Amino acid sequence: MASTAKAVEPVISAAWGKPQSWTLDSYRQRGGYDGLKRALTMEPAAIIDEVKKSNLRGRGGAGFPTGMKWSFVPKDSPKPKYLAVNGDESEPGTFKDRYILENDPHMMLEGIAIASYALGVHTCYVYLRGEFKFQAERTQAAIDEAYKAGIFGKSMLGKDFQLDCYVVRGAGAYICGEETALLESLEGKKGWPRLKPPFPAVVGLFGSPTVVNNVETLASVPCILAKGAEWYAKLGTDKSGGTHLVCLSGSVNRPGVYEVGMHTTILELIHDDQYGQGMPKGRKVKAVIPGGSSAPVLGADELDVALEFEALKMKQTMAGSGGVIVMDDATCMVRSLWRVARFYAEESCGQCTPCREGTPWQTRLLRKIEEGRGEPGDIDMLSNVASSIAPYPPIGLGNTICALGDAAALPTHSFLMRFRDEFEAHLREKRCPFGDRPWGSYGDWS
Repeated sequence: MASTAKAVEPVISAAWGKPQSWTLDSYRQRGGYDGLKRALTMEPAAIIDEVKKSNLRGRGGAGFPTGMKWSFVPKDSPKPKYLAVNGDESEPGTFKDRYILENDPHMMLEGIAIASYALGVHTCYVYLRGEFKFQAERTQAAIDEAYKAGIFGKSMLGKDFQLDCYVVRGAGAYICGEETALLESLEGKKGWPRLKPPFPAVVGLFGSPTVVNNVETLASVPCILAKGAEWYAKLGTDKSGGTHLVCLSGSVNRPGVYEVGMHTTILELIHDDQYGQGMPKGRKVKAVIPGGSSAPVLGADELDVALEFEALKMKQTMAGSGGVIVMDDATCMVRSLWRVARFYAEESCGQCTPCREGTPWQTRLLRKIEEGRGEPGDIDMLSNVASSIAPYPPIGLGNTICALGDAAALPTHSFLMRFRDEFEAHLREKRCPFGDRPWGSYGDWS
């Protein structure tokens, strides 16, 4: 379809594709570090208030208001304070943060500097997933430039404020995308989520107050300080300021990372010429996962909804990490759910009984149904197992320490809720109606 989506002023991706966009010289030519300069003339509390007024919400999955999160850090703590950047981008269907690190890492570094000054942080760790070798190298090069330019180090642009920044690569564990597991990993321990409370803002890294922010979240901060909270808030909706990056994949003509407005709908993202440019010839949309594989799936008749936290919440799903996965009418929903369930079973840390026992149980039932060996009662059993991990709706009632249990159960609930007829067809026909699966055996547990 022709371009009908409302035009969006790019904030995060404005320089992508420009020569040497990842260098300090290029970033400064575009007004880089002007936001930091303004921040250094303000009181820390005023900076936090500015971020609150902007309605910036976390871009890592939960969508929690960023300024409010910063305000939870105790101001009078005798312990050092830390900032941890969550770059452990492991959610299936999500691949936006790596583009920021590749194309414009100084935008994130400026956000780090502003947040650190506002919070009284003198040490920051940028935690990247282990596979991000190139992104880690580019980020480290940008950090080196920032030290040479007097942005990091013993002073910050001449201000008597020390900030040191380090890159740390994980070992490829999905669970380390959960903020407390990330902190455990940074401390050199097994990446097991912690019980909360206490929350990281009070007892975080090394037992000290810590803020954990996503890469895109911090990259959004500089323009808020440079252009003002009101400007940023007006780019979005009432409760969600700014623009955001979405990752479009699956059955579309032009997958990729796109910066969209909070008002942009899933239908526009799929079909508009400036984004996905429609479906492959002869195919129709069957379902869409709107926020990474852990987000409850939507049916084809539910897609005229904005890619925004509150709008998707009304549909009993979530914007999550921005991973929009499109499935067409040739897709087997049982096979797709089995694929998702396998991932969460493999990535479960095993700390909680519902997740440790329930996630492989889901995969065994799904494999049985997909291979035509399903029996009466298997579908209800699958639903009961998912409910034991995390009931649904609403979202957020999980029985596990962290949200991986929810992430494993929510797809099962939503696939069964919206596509139960396909599961029943597998049982009735004793086969997969969509043909043989295109991959081999995954072992006895799967």
